[in-house]
Amino acid sequence: MDHTPEARMRPALVTGAAGRVGAVGRTVVEGLRRRGLKVRALVRRDDDRAEALRATGAEVVVGDLTSSRDVADALDGCGRVYFGMAVSEQYLPAAVTTAVAARAYGGLEAFVNMSQLTVSEMDLTSTSESHQQRQQWLVEQLLGWSGLPVVQVRPTVFLENPLFQVGFSSILRDDTIRLPFGQAKTSPIAAHDVAAAVEEIMADPARHVGRVYELTGPRSESIAAMAAEISAALGRTVGYTNVPLEQWLDHDLRALGLPDHVFQHTSTMARLHAANRYDRQADGMERIMGRPAAGVADYVRRNPEMFTR
Repeated sequence: MDHTPEARMRPALVTGAAGRVGAVGRTVVEGLRRRGLKVRALVRRDDDRAEALRATGAEVVVGDLTSSRDVADALDGCGRVYFGMAVSEQYLPAAVTTAVAARAYGGLEAFVNMSQLTVSEMDLTSTSESHQQRQQWLVEQLLGWSGLPVVQVRPTVFLENPLFQVGFSSILRDDTIRLPFGQAKTSPIAAHDVAAAVEEIMADPARHVGRVYELTGPRSESIAAMAAEISAALGRTVGYTNVPLEQWLDHDLRALGLPDHVFQHTSTMARLHAANRYDRQADGMERIMGRPAAGVADYVRRNPEMFTR
């Protein structure tokens, strides 16, 4: 592992830099650039999102994460890597390609991998998780064998996930949250907190290499308790409608027209929520940032257009 001053001057490679859901990669690019660090942003298409990244002063390269040549070219000269990718059928080949290229490159201070917290509950034969979660578990195994200087970041469900975006969308209409979670508890985290944690790791990776950070919101609570927090933030009463799971999947979630792989992943997350598998509390944010993640009330205040008529 190279910790020389010259290594610290090399650019940081951020993959998934133009992603839409939560925009963690884009936010990490922006944060590292504000710190004056060199950043190379890997994007799938050269579009307006790529132009916005260039405006931060980042170097933007266009490539396919499943292409060994594209990944090797993007890695060339970099000192550290953040690997993040949207939910996709191509996630596993993309992650394997990036890990193999990084191992062949051999010059990294850190390989920061965006995983998810469900993998902590999985093993070789578990079957209740989504295809995406299974891919992410496999990637963690691969990285563990790789010899790379890995940092695993495992957030729980994002507040920006379609689960909550659909569930919260009815607040504007009739001041209710529609979700099929019953009395189960959950501790969602906002993408800006996850991005802040990744940025901090990428800015000074040496003390984080070899660690696993599990990230959750500040508390695990029922959707009824979450509705009370949102009510206080908005100054009006918001309730919780517990919708039967299959009805919610067929009516509310399917209306988004998600690709099959994304729908299977998101619907599985809904089922796991209903089974209380997301009743989690972890201290990763405190360990990295010295503070807890923001709660749902802060999310409401940051996104007034979602909640205010």
